[in-house]
Amino acid sequence: MSKPLVKPYGESQSQSVNLISEGTKIKGDILANGDIRIDGELYGNIAVKGRLVVGPNGRIEGQINCGNIETSGFIKGKITASELLSLKSTAQIVGDIIVGRLSVEPGSLFSGTCVMNSPKPENETD
Repeated sequence: MSKPLVKPYGESQSQSVNLISEGTKIKGDILANGDIRIDGELYGNIAVKGRLVVGPNGRIEGQINCGNIETSGFIKGKITASELLSLKSTAQIVGDIIVGRLSVEPGSLFSGTCVMNSPKPENETD
């Protein structure tokens, strides 16, 4: 018996990818359960439960909160990535970042403060 292609209403679409294509401008906040790729412009805050990818022509001005971010574009605002923030060679960031891990390629630009939070080992107590 084959599985249905579409999940029933109410179930999480964990494999879904949202795309904001080049030439698209959004003013407002975005909340996404799946992954999202921005090649256009966002003027507002974004919270993503999955992975956020900002393409080379992508631009975000606002606060970002997600697990993983990969950027080749421009971001202005506070970034919180609980796991990994990856700056590609064309990336430009103006603002403070709070990350679990940071990957920076030569050529990327960053202006702001950086705080790296590593998870506590399981055997460590408060």
